[in-house]
Formats: sequence, structure tokens, C-alpha cells
Amino acid sequence: MNIVELVQKQREYYKNHHTLDYTFRISALKKLKDALINYQDDLKNVLYQDLGKSSFEAFLTEIGVSIKEISFMMKHLKKLMKPKKVRTSLVDFPAKSFRLAHPYGVSLIISPWNYPVYLTFAPLIGTIAAGNTAIIKPSNYSPNTSNLIKKLINEIYPEEYIAVVLGGREENQALLEQKFDYIFFTGSTHVGKLVMEKASKNLTPVSLELGGKSPTIVTKDANLKIAARRIAFGKLLNSGQTCVAPDYLYIDKEIKDEFIKHYKNSVKEFYGEIPLDNPNYPKIINKRHFERLLALIDGEEIIMGGESKNQQIAPTLLDNVKIDASIMQEEIFGPILPIITFSDILEPITYINNNPHPLALYLFTEDKTIQNRILKECNFGGGCINDTIMQVASDYLPFGGVLESGMGAYHGKASFETFSHYRSIIKKSTKFDLLVRYHPMSSLKEKLARFFLK
Repeated sequence: MNIVELVQKQREYYKNHHTLDYTFRISALKKLKDALINYQDDLKNVLYQDLGKSSFEAFLTEIGVSIKEISFMMKHLKKLMKPKKVRTSLVDFPAKSFRLAHPYGVSLIISPWNYPVYLTFAPLIGTIAAGNTAIIKPSNYSPNTSNLIKKLINEIYPEEYIAVVLGGREENQALLEQKFDYIFFTGSTHVGKLVMEKASKNLTPVSLELGGKSPTIVTKDANLKIAARRIAFGKLLNSGQTCVAPDYLYIDKEIKDEFIKHYKNSVKEFYGEIPLDNPNYPKIINKRHFERLLALIDGEEIIMGGESKNQQIAPTLLDNVKIDASIMQEEIFGPILPIITFSDILEPITYINNNPHPLALYLFTEDKTIQNRILKECNFGGGCINDTIMQVASDYLPFGGVLESGMGAYHGKASFETFSHYRSIIKKSTKFDLLVRYHPMSSLKEKLARFFLK
């Protein structure tokens, strides 16, 4: 079946109201949860083939969080589908007012290669819960995982409900030429702009989960040992190929040397003396990205790491990095952490605000004044105080970017809301009718209108 026929078939399936009932949606979620549990060993294998992810990292960051997301949605779905009562204005008396969630219809999910399981299934969970159909386009860069996702989906859903389209740029372009009712894209800012341009031709609403250079700030009152361990964890997860990874470090110059010592110790605790020999240390997705990363560190002052082999790059620290260096001009997406020092907190604030809004920001400090100042003065998608990455793991925190780092949010309740249109409804009583709003007009009616509308 070609793409045009597939979209039309899903549209017909949706128009026949198959997806609207609670029992259908909960059954579809259960099928997905059972499939993820049954396929978890196979998923671990393909994630290792494509990205070198260990069994633990694959479960922690891909499979386990997907299962947890489904469990959350199944627990709360009935409540999410209920009408949301709101106050009724006096001018509408007598009446009841409520908001009612309704699915958009046929959705398109374009997922990336860096977390190919979670970033495919997390939005899919939202679109199923909200009552939509979905066409999934996984990345061509992680082919083993994409093929398994297609096999899994084909086993549990008919393609007129949920389908997977494999391929590369040609298939992406063909999909974006179709009219969808909602598009959810995760990937680069450059491609995100193209997706939005295509969507605009049909006025299709979109969610864009992009990326950017997420800063980490460490002040001199921070707990440096914990800061170093948590920054290393966030930076090296998936070998730095995480959209919310700490991209660069702004640190008070008085504590830089001590932080470096703790960071090196943390890396040694995680991966041993030679990380490239550790089977739990992931690889860079392909040769092109591998060579791009090596070019970024060429000529910089490497104070840790820099070694590479077999598409792996050792955890790397760069010291005395200039803000106009090549590595500061694009998202790194690798296990490389540039260090920039400051003596006044205004320096990192000014730099962050003079550059595109990041997807995440991480601040390590015990000073509440500084915490409040960063939250007030810097614009970013989300983040942590005294940790990294973990804002993404919460079912209760919507995840998304702002401006250059994206639009829209999902996870937990927000996933249901993203794939739902909320209709505002007034249910008016017919027991009596206030005549003040009808013609003919009079001075008395105007006085009454002024009373109601003040």
C-alpha cells in the first residue's frame, strides 16, 4: 500500500469512529504495553546494534520509561476523557460550561535515531490515548530498531489504525506532502523548520521537539562532587547523543580545577580507566557524525579524553574554550564537554540570553537568589536545579522546548492534551430565557448589560 492510500485508509477508519470509545483506547494501550514487555530482549539487541547501548541503559532510557508512560496513561485515561467543568459566567445564566477533549484525527509521528524506541512510543501513547490514528516514520539512521518497531506494530494493530513507514528522505517528503490532522516531529531544528513549512500548507497543527545548546551553570557554593557526577551522567548517557544533554559548562573560575578532578573521578567510576574498552559505553550513530565530532575538538585544549575508535569517542573535557569556537556554534550531540569560566553570574546569563533559547538548562547552586534569578531572566524549555536530565523522566512534568528549541509539550497528561482538541461547550437551560440580550434595545437593557458586563 502506498502512502497516499495508507493515509486515506486511516482517515476512513477514523471517520467510522472506531477509536473514540474508552474501551478501545485502553485495549490499544494494553496491547502496546504487552508487546513492549514481550519484545524487550529483542529491543535491547537492536539498540545495541544501532547505538551500542547496554542492556541496562536500553531498559532505563528506552523500554522501561515507555512501559511506565503507558501505565500512567492507562491509570488516568478515564479521568482525562471526562468533560472538564468550568465556571459559568453570569451573562450565560442559567447554563453549565465544560471543556471536552476530542481527537484531531489522523496523526503523523516522525521519530529520531538517538532514542528510537522511547521517542517513537512516547508520542504514540499520547495519540492512542487521545483517540487518533497514527502513521509512524522512524529514523533511517537506526535501521535495526526501526525494522523491529515495524514488526511489533504490525503484530498488534491493523495498518488502517497504526502503521509504520520505513525509508529515508524520499519517504519523509512523501509523507509531508499528505494532509494530516496533527504532526509530531522530534529531530533537528533545521528539519523541524521544513516540517512546519509543509504543515502550514494545510494549516496542520504541529509539535516540534527539537534541541539546541543546553547550558550547565555551576557556582562556587555548589556541591561539586555531586554536581560532577550528575553532569557526567547527563552528558555521557547515550554517549552524549541526547537532546537535553548538558552541552557546555559555565563554571565559577575559583572552583574549575576541583570540578575537573571530580568529573574525571566520576567518569572512572562509571566506565573504568579506559571507557572505550567498556562494553557498556555507547557508540556514535554513524561515521559522518563521528567525524563531525572529531573535527569539533580538533585544535581545542583537551584535558581529558579525546581518544576514539570504532565510532566511539572517550568522555572528553575541553578547557579554556572561547565562546566563538566552532564547538560553541552548534549542538554537540556527543560526549564532549566544553568548559567556560565566569566570575560574575551575569556572564552566563548574558551569553544564554544572546543565543537561541535552549531546550534545557541545568543550574548547580545552593544560593536561592541565584536560582530565582536564572529562572526569572533566562528563557529555556525546562531543566533542573542541582541535577541533569531528570526533568524528562517525570510523568507529571510536560516536556518541550521554546522557540528555536521547539513548540508544544508532552509526557503524561500533557501527551493526551497535545493530541486532543479541547472544545468549549455551554449547555444552556431552556426553562426560561433572559430577554435583555434581544432586540429591541432600550436604555433599561443597556443598564442591565452594563451591570452584567462590568
